[in-house]
Amino acid sequence: MKIIKSKNKLQKVINNEKKIGFVPTMGGIHLGHLSLVKRSIKECNKTIVSIFVNKSQFNKINDFNKYPRNLKKDIKWLKKLKIDILYLPSEKDIYPKGPKKNIKLHSFAKTLCGKYRPGHFKAVVDVVERFIKIIKPSRIYFGEKDIQQLKLVENYIYPIYKDINVVECKTIREKNGIAYSSRNLLLNKKQIKIASKVYKIIKINKKKILVSSKFLKIVKNKILSIGVKKIEYLKVVNINKVIKPFKKKERNKILLSYYLEQIRLIDNI
Repeated sequence: MKIIKSKNKLQKVINNEKKIGFVPTMGGIHLGHLSLVKRSIKECNKTIVSIFVNKSQFNKINDFNKYPRNLKKDIKWLKKLKIDILYLPSEKDIYPKGPKKNIKLHSFAKTLCGKYRPGHFKAVVDVVERFIKIIKPSRIYFGEKDIQQLKLVENYIYPIYKDINVVECKTIREKNGIAYSSRNLLLNKKQIKIASKVYKIIKINKKKILVSSKFLKIVKNKILSIGVKKIEYLKVVNINKVIKPFKKKERNKILLSYYLEQIRLIDNI
């Protein structure tokens, strides 16, 4: 595994490479990330993983500062998988002239997480596009856990970069049901138990929720009663009908965002 910190050096190393797989991360590598990496290794000639904590996609500076960082551990995990390149860019490499301000996204970006994190998804597609221009991958791998992000990236990328495939990968969960996330590292034991209960409540009641939206209120009250500080949203969304071209088959997901003290978690089931 080569560790490269310079954009120019990276481009020299991968010059003329075909079928590059790219896994963008902000570090805090966990089994969810590793599942993306394994799929890239399986499907591509070369696999590049980036670690870059993208400041512009954080709405609160405190959230950015507290984001889990453990580069030594991340490197150790990625070395075991024998990826080809770990790219650790600087802020100047990615944003030589600062972030873009004129990015237009689908209206889906203003709902769910977008309602509570203005500008977040613009920052995400901005940084993804910057990595695309540097790496020129054939495939980019994203987890299904951040499904709103995934759909917005697809919608933004496909019309511009027709030779790139955005690959959706299944959510990987801990034994207690919690979806792997870098933010899980911020949770204490009590919060982990609560997050596990949240997943189980939704899982047990999924069929009832999908049959009747009125049942959402009952589930919300159950979740709040076990120690969740605040629920931002708990909604049923047909993912195949949010952005055109629509698919005929229904794919209903229960999407959720909630707080355990100051820690914000999202999931979809």
